[in-house]
Amino acid sequence: MGTEKTLRCAVIGVGRMGRHHARVYAQLEGAELVGVVDGDKERRDDIIEEWGGKGYATVEEMLSDAELPGVDAVTIATPTVYHLEAAAPLLERGIACLIEKPLAPTTEIAAAIADAAEEGGAVLQVGHVVRYDPVMRAIASIENLRPRFIEMVRISPMTFRSTDVGVVLDMMIHDLDVLTMLLGNEPTDIYANAVSVMGEAEDVCNARLVFPAGSDGLSCTANVTASRLALKTERKLRIISEDAYVSADFVKRSVTLIQKSVNDPQLTELRRRLAEGEDLSSVDYVDIIDVEEMKVGDADALTLQATDFLNSVRNGSPPEIDAEAGSMAIRTAERIVQQATAAGAKSVY
Repeated sequence: MGTEKTLRCAVIGVGRMGRHHARVYAQLEGAELVGVVDGDKERRDDIIEEWGGKGYATVEEMLSDAELPGVDAVTIATPTVYHLEAAAPLLERGIACLIEKPLAPTTEIAAAIADAAEEGGAVLQVGHVVRYDPVMRAIASIENLRPRFIEMVRISPMTFRSTDVGVVLDMMIHDLDVLTMLLGNEPTDIYANAVSVMGEAEDVCNARLVFPAGSDGLSCTANVTASRLALKTERKLRIISEDAYVSADFVKRSVTLIQKSVNDPQLTELRRRLAEGEDLSSVDYVDIIDVEEMKVGDADALTLQATDFLNSVRNGSPPEIDAEAGSMAIRTAERIVQQATAAGAKSVY
């Protein structure tokens, strides 16, 4: 960022995720961590000792501090139910906010947050950090990718965080944002089932989403599974399109790509041999096709997200993931939970 003005940054809520946002601001060129807000004094003091800034118990306390020469940008990483309470006084004052996913627990509250940002003329970005994951960036770089079927799996053992919301808003929301980004639309039809174990909210959910046809006249179906009761951590994405097959593993940081156009000579030859009735049972399909292991960068997704956010603050440009993008994911999540409830989701205990 060179000689540009250093932006004064703060983090509201420095628990499991917020502490990482504080680290990023403290280390990012062109940013300075000036404020840390958390009701837990020991937790905020730990962050201040490690990364600097000044600690406050509430947002109002920070805003009323005469010794603090203003705040330019804030990350809100409180539990979802407190997002509006934390964001409203900031947005109304024109202070840019990056709000951790999901934007809000309901579409109505998401709309209230968006209204506060519009009234204050403040930049509002939603922290769907998966878009900045190097694996996702590699996938997004594939040209002319027209998905017909998408399979997404996001499972992990219970961490006992984000227990104020179910697994759909806690974990699946990442994949719902990716889907609406890739397809540019919300689903027309949703079929879902869920199971609650640890409380009233769902802990495991599977949803089948049907998306409308795009400009090419082709529709897409997505099968999405999320669980916070698994025995292992798994983050996988598979895309089948008219011209390509993509298999991504976010844990292993790998993306495998098979393109129909690249393999056209081999496929043409196979079709000819099949048409002639040749027995191909001894042929190993994998050995005769061109499989590309895409290059996946090693950049830190949170740092990329913060850099993008602060660029919007500096330039006044629209953020990569705005309130409408965040609201699309929430609307889809709500419909999934409604469908799962209607399908008879209930506690197994």
